[in-house]
Amino acid sequence: MTISQLFNVANLFVLPFWALMILLPNWKVTRQIMSSYLPFVLLAGAYLYLFISSITPENAQALSNPQLADIARFFADETAAATGWIHFLVMDLFVGRWIYWEGQKTGIWTIHSLALCLFAGPMGLLSHISTYWIVKTFFPKSQQNETVMVEEKVAS
Repeated sequence: MTISQLFNVANLFVLPFWALMILLPNWKVTRQIMSSYLPFVLLAGAYLYLFISSITPENAQALSNPQLADIARFFADETAAATGWIHFLVMDLFVGRWIYWEGQKTGIWTIHSLALCLFAGPMGLLSHISTYWIVKTFFPKSQQNETVMVEEKVAS
């Protein structure tokens, strides 16, 4: 498999997980799938393969004491860029999964945060933290009611 093919497969691989969390968050199948670490193991395996393929002695030395110019030169290489992109895919999906489970536990709406996390991971995380704070601060009673309802759904 070429680097370009691995890049394309990784991009497509994450989409069903995002679709389930965003479109069908309360579906039993979504909960079962998102309770697994297998997607992260597979993506991390692809990352590890690319990481090992992209490291040269010069790159390792540059990355040990990173300077912006060195990082820019490193990511100019196609393998290194694919490695970095799969790093984003793994970490954004992991953060998205955390947001998803926090929403399931607390009953706080997460669709907007998950959508942001899909396209810009840290913005999705910030969105969820802000949403949680707003709900906790201004609507504490509604959060308690939602949590009870979510716990009842999970139990059934």
